[in-house]
Amino acid sequence: MRILFLTDNFPPEVNAPATRTYEHCYKWVELGYHVTVITCFPNFPDGKVFEGYKNKIYNKEYVSGIEVIRVWSYITENKGFFSRIIDYISYSFTSFIAGFFVKTDIIIATSPQFFTAISGRLMSFFKQKPWIMEVRDLWPDSIVAVGSMKYNSISYRFLKVVENHLYRSAKKIIVVTDSFKKYLIENQKINSDKIGVFKNGIHLKNLSNTNIKKSNLIKQKIGLNNKTVISYIGTHGMAHGLKFILDSIQYIENSKLHFLFIGNGAEKNNLKKHSEKLKIKNFTFLDSVPKENVYDFIQLSSFALINLIKSDEFKNVIPSKIFENIALHKPILLGVEGESKNLIDEYNVGISFIPENRDSFLEAVGKIQNIDLNKFKINADKMIVHFDREKIATDMIEFIID
Repeated sequence: MRILFLTDNFPPEVNAPATRTYEHCYKWVELGYHVTVITCFPNFPDGKVFEGYKNKIYNKEYVSGIEVIRVWSYITENKGFFSRIIDYISYSFTSFIAGFFVKTDIIIATSPQFFTAISGRLMSFFKQKPWIMEVRDLWPDSIVAVGSMKYNSISYRFLKVVENHLYRSAKKIIVVTDSFKKYLIENQKINSDKIGVFKNGIHLKNLSNTNIKKSNLIKQKIGLNNKTVISYIGTHGMAHGLKFILDSIQYIENSKLHFLFIGNGAEKNNLKKHSEKLKIKNFTFLDSVPKENVYDFIQLSSFALINLIKSDEFKNVIPSKIFENIALHKPILLGVEGESKNLIDEYNVGISFIPENRDSFLEAVGKIQNIDLNKFKINADKMIVHFDREKIATDMIEFIID
């Protein structure tokens, strides 16, 4: 079977969508499927094309047996609502043109931004092939959650109509949380039989790349050798509430506790400027690191911070970085409500706090330092067996082609 996958993020980009897509497609190739991915030239999140690439009309390469077609798109930094919309629409258009000439039996298009899904839907119509919609974020509601759009605006109402059409036209829908499935059934009136829940996870083979000695050297190099490190590794965007974290950690009296922020994003410069005003310097900012080095920084950390702003929309999400940190036995300091909190509590692998609540955050910081690490590691091992990316990818393709 030939599979055509549309995604605007793909390695060497290191964000969660790129990793999820690559690891699923890689497994499908192993299972004997012919997989073609149509994507952009790598540029996320800074809007700068990665070294070794050029934003041109068309390029084909092979990555781990996956046929990867890269198409031109309007490239911009991951900030500014209208410039990003132009980015998304341009990719939707060029991916549709390129995909029109690719032979395939089935089309998969992934969100969060569903202009990619629109390309998949149109391609399905013209090629008369079934298409699958993967929903990793609920557009347009998640745009409202970060303040980039208002409920009941003309744009919002229009996108809600488009959203419903995409759900109904898709042969099947893949979602990443149980909450998303509930939303589709109750709010969009979608038949539950065509919705499959395939959560994020971890490719366990990646753990063999970790090197404790290398991690210790990195920790020494960045001046944190005698510190207990709480790391945030990921996008520094509007949704992640890192200004709240910076303001709150000024009230931590333990001088050995240090916060490490690794990554780039729309809010990175604003955060760094804000941090210059703070009196206590119990934090360090680093730029994004290549995917193969992420595990080294997880390894040098004692705990993992995962945080989002307070919003009902984010009660439906489970950040993928949870699984990477749990796999490397790093307890989670979680500032996300809803399904993420339920997951952490179910397996007892971390401490949760109320998003954007300083007292709750400081209390959680105190508690996590006293966590029973022996019990935690047992719980973490149990959890990660249930979220093996290879098994998830296998189950997912079986659901799709059933």
